[in-house]
Amino acid sequence: MNIRGPVLSVSPACERVLRTLPDWFGIEESLLEYAGNTDRFPTFVAEDDGEVVGFLSLEEHFPECWEVNCIAVSAARRGHGLGRRLQDAAEAWLARRGARVLQVKTLAASHPSPEYAETRRFYEALGYLPLEVHPTLWSEDLPVLQLVKCLDGGGTHA
Repeated sequence: MNIRGPVLSVSPACERVLRTLPDWFGIEESLLEYAGNTDRFPTFVAEDDGEVVGFLSLEEHFPECWEVNCIAVSAARRGHGLGRRLQDAAEAWLARRGARVLQVKTLAASHPSPEYAETRRFYEALGYLPLEVHPTLWSEDLPVLQLVKCLDGGGTHA
């Protein structure tokens, strides 16, 4: 298994990964948006014999503050540490660029999805902390949890 990135223009391969995860990416418009974002956002891919089996795309808000736009590992490859390896590669790259904060948004605990409960546990295991719940950011029935992670240990710069 090889982690490569950042790369651009990998939307067809990333779309294939997303389509293996209908419980997370079941809204077609969102699925296509996430896949399309890999053509313009820095993206890290997990490859097995040249086939993309996972990816993580990053969006820059400010030079020091970035967001995980999307992370997905093919259904057949989940549970083997690929998500963590993608996150580690992205964090190392961001640290070299001087980034200090990484955020991610997912469904809040007030939503009954067991899949997104699993997603929240994944982010917490990576060291993300809950920052805020946005009840209507995506829609009335999709409350958003914003999580953040300090990339430099939380220190200050003079």
